[in-house]
Amino acid sequence: MNTRTAVLYVCVDRVRPASKLPEERAIEEGVAFADGRGLRLVETITDPYGEPDPRNREGWQRVCQMAARGEITDVVTRWPAALAPESHHELRFREAEALAEYGVTLQYTWEPLAALGAAQ
Repeated sequence: MNTRTAVLYVCVDRVRPASKLPEERAIEEGVAFADGRGLRLVETITDPYGEPDPRNREGWQRVCQMAARGEITDVVTRWPAALAPESHHELRFREAEALAEYGVTLQYTWEPLAALGAAQ
């Protein structure tokens, strides 16, 4: 059986570190999502909110490097805003297309999107 390997990508709010609950929930949800789909998580990568272009974030750069090297088959994240805010929604499509060029699938764990299947 061919094992699919995934990275869990989480954007977190570093401005208000008083509560780690949103980050913890995103990670728990991502782990459960991967387990339920037979994905083996090889790493959890986080970036702080704030930079709208994912290509300017260190964590996302690492995700893309792993994709380019063929180390992962999937990227799991909570929802599209983790990649880019609504005001820069076109960047989400750019990143999904870039991952697809490496044969990597972008998947959202948020239930309404997860029900639709992998992001295209």
